[in-house]
Amino acid sequence: MEKNFFKQHISQRFNVELEEIHRKVMVMGGLVEEQLSEAIKAMAEGRMELAEKVVISDYKVNALEVQLDEECTQILVRRQPTASDLRLVVAVIKTITDLERIGDEAERIGRMALHFLELDRKTGPIQELGELGAHVCSMLHSALDAFARMDVEQAVRVAQQDIHADSQYEVIVHRLMDQMMNYPETIPRAMDVVWTARSLERVGDRARNICEYVVYFVRGKNVRHTSYEQMAREATGDRR
Repeated sequence: MEKNFFKQHISQRFNVELEEIHRKVMVMGGLVEEQLSEAIKAMAEGRMELAEKVVISDYKVNALEVQLDEECTQILVRRQPTASDLRLVVAVIKTITDLERIGDEAERIGRMALHFLELDRKTGPIQELGELGAHVCSMLHSALDAFARMDVEQAVRVAQQDIHADSQYEVIVHRLMDQMMNYPETIPRAMDVVWTARSLERVGDRARNICEYVVYFVRGKNVRHTSYEQMAREATGDRR
């Protein structure tokens, strides 16, 4: 976010506090991006050391969420912000919650990666998981970039990419359902793939959520549970 997105206050300390929570969101986002990327690489390439790293490093993301949540609470209590200041604090609180949950999904993917065999990685579903993983990683990166600059146009574009993530997820699940029906002995391993795909699909959902918070901060409009078309209209200010 450029500094001109912040309303300047008589209290310089208040300005610093708002800029600092925004900066820490980006630090947390960077950690989560790294965690997700490593989990997907562990799954696709059989990098067990990466899978173990992801599983044991989730505490860093959790600690940042707790710290940021406390700082936001203190701002609400001491500063009693209004208008755009209040929207910023609310957007930060919601964003760090989604980032923490993306971290949880990355940890689950890392744990699943420890279960996959070399044979699994040479079959279609694992390759398709890698494609879905790359897509949601890109979504998360772009959503965080939109949050950094409070760019509503980019936020809308990224949110719309969730349609493709959902489509990829459905293809994987349908394929695995057919496989399990025809080869019941594959059910345990296929379910590992299903749950991994579900975790990746949720990452896409949460990246979209972050985009919605950008629209909320900039336009003051709550676009959760609305269509992509309605989100775009609210983001541009077009009320037609």
